[in-house]
Amino acid sequence: MLRTLHSTSRQQVAHDACAALELLQLLWGRGQEAAPSGPVSPSQLRALTVLEGREGANLRTLGEALGSRPSSVSRLCDRLEAAGLVERFPSPTSRREVEVRLSRRGRAVLDDFRTFRVRELETVLREMSPAKLAALAEGLEAFHVAAAARIGLDGAADGAGDAADIA
Repeated sequence: MLRTLHSTSRQQVAHDACAALELLQLLWGRGQEAAPSGPVSPSQLRALTVLEGREGANLRTLGEALGSRPSSVSRLCDRLEAAGLVERFPSPTSRREVEVRLSRRGRAVLDDFRTFRVRELETVLREMSPAKLAALAEGLEAFHVAAAARIGLDGAADGAGDAADIA
């Protein structure tokens, strides 16, 4: 159950966010296998999302963003490349490195999943009052900025902690 701002600690908000995330995963998982682009595992989807924000990332950079070991990232990229979702290119700056980029199909898969997820969320959001919807939008914007800064995605703004300063 979510609480009011005045009785909320960061720890409680973290627990509430995890509970909401679990519900999101259930909503999205119900139709994920039926997506027009075919099934994609959660780890593959995370990798595609990171690569979209870091065009031409090397395996080390991708591994850091995913919090994964180099051998796991290499195998993940093998599977993504075999599925036609990414392409590997020699790095222009180092002969020892490889850059990983989304393929046209990889971008289409991300678009398909986002379209599906938006439809699922819109269905839920229709059940919320305008005031609760506005509060959620404000909180999500602040969370987006803070989370993007935490994982180093492009577009993260300075001062993210100010918007989320609640305790």
